[in-house]
Amino acid sequence: MIAEQDELDWEVYRLYGIIDQDLTYTGDDLPELALGERAFEIALARKAAAGEADTAWFDRHGSTPITEIPSHWPTAYRDLVQKRIDLITSDRFIGLLERPEYKRRWASVPWEKQEEQALRNWLLDRLEDRRFWFDRQGRPAPRSIGQLADLVARDSELTEVLALWDGRRDVPVTEALTRLMQDEAVPYLAALRLKESGMRKRAAWEETWALQRREDAGEDVGTIPVPPNYTSADFRKQSWWQARGKLDVPKERFILYPDAGRDTDPTLLLGWAGWDHAQQSLALLQIITEREAEGWDDERLVPLVAGVAELQPWVEQWHSDMDPTYGMSIAAFTGEQLLQRAQQVAKTLDELAAWRPTPTRGRRRKAVSA
Repeated sequence: MIAEQDELDWEVYRLYGIIDQDLTYTGDDLPELALGERAFEIALARKAAAGEADTAWFDRHGSTPITEIPSHWPTAYRDLVQKRIDLITSDRFIGLLERPEYKRRWASVPWEKQEEQALRNWLLDRLEDRRFWFDRQGRPAPRSIGQLADLVARDSELTEVLALWDGRRDVPVTEALTRLMQDEAVPYLAALRLKESGMRKRAAWEETWALQRREDAGEDVGTIPVPPNYTSADFRKQSWWQARGKLDVPKERFILYPDAGRDTDPTLLLGWAGWDHAQQSLALLQIITEREAEGWDDERLVPLVAGVAELQPWVEQWHSDMDPTYGMSIAAFTGEQLLQRAQQVAKTLDELAAWRPTPTRGRRRKAVSA
C-alpha cells in the first residue's frame, strides 16, 4: 500500500501539470516499500546524514533512515526512484510537496503495544465483574487491592492473563494489580482530584445544577449560565484529567478512596465506577463505619463525610423513591446519615464543601506487595 500511495502521488503531480515527465512505474513488479524507503525519505535521510536535517521523522515513526536505494529492487524501479530523488532536490515545488508534512504517515501501532492493550482491556473488563464489587446481599463493597488480589488469586484464568500482561510469572498479584488499576481510578471527592482553580469551576457547575433542579421542579429561574470547561491544569493528576476531560464527566473504571483504607492494609482502596450515586453514597457510609470501628478519630473521617455530602443532591434527584432492595428511600437514609455524620465531625455542610486536602511533604508510602 505504501508503494501504491507513492505512485498515486507522482501520478497526481503529472496530471496537475506540476511536473512534465511521467515518473510513475509501469512495470508489473512494483516492490513493496517499508517505512523509510520512499524517495522523499531517502532524500531526507541523505540530508540528515549531511547535517542538513534532523531525524525526527524516522524516530517518530520507528523507521530506519536509509541513504542508498535498496539493491533488491528491480533495476527499472531503482532508476525511477533516483529520478524522483533528483527532482526532489532540484525542483523547489516538488521539494515542497515531497516533505513529511504532506506525506501519508503510514504509522501503525507495534504488535507488542496492541497485545499489551488487548490484555489490559481484557483484565480490566474482568475486574469490573459484579462479583468483585457487591457482597452477597447485593450491597456495594469497596475493596482494597490487597483484598482484590485474594479474590483474583482464586481465578486461574485471570491470574494467567495477569502474568502474561505483566510479563513475569512470579510477580505478586497485588503488585501487578496495583500497576494495572492505579491509573484507572479517580478520587471520589472533587477536592481530591481538582486543584483550587478546578474547584472554583466546580462551584459554578454546582450552581448551574442547582438552578436546573429548581427549573425541573417548575420554578422560573431565568437564564441558566453555562459553566466553564475544565483544563488539564485544573486536575491534580494527568490520568484523572484523561479520564474526566473538560466536563469532569466520569469515564474511569474505578473509584479511588485515597488514604481511606485500613491502617494495616497499605494498598489502594477502590470502588466500582459503575455504581450509581446511591450505591456510591452507601459505599462511603460503609467505609466510614469500618474506619470508625478501627478507631479513627473524627478528623480523619471528614473527607469521607464530605464525599457523602457531595453525592447527596444526586441521590435525592434520582433515588428518592422507595427502593425495593433496601425497603426504604435511599435518599432519605443517606440524608439522615449525612446529618448525623456531619454533626459527629462538627462540620456544617458548607464547611464540608470547603474541605481541602492538606499538602503532603516527602514521599508517600508505596503499596506493599503480598
